[in-house]
Amino acid sequence: MWDNKARRWWGEQYEVQPDDLVAELNGAGDYARITALLRHYRTAKR
Repeated sequence: MWDNKARRWWGEQYEVQPDDLVAELNGAGDYARITALLRHYRTAKR
């Protein structure tokens, strides 16, 4: 994901973006939900 303020990429790099994470980022943008999804996919990736 691109951070416009810092002008750099941040977050985990995924081969295929998880649909529910993309929907949350493009939709409501609830910080707690995004954090929970990132933690879930980070542990699933390992």
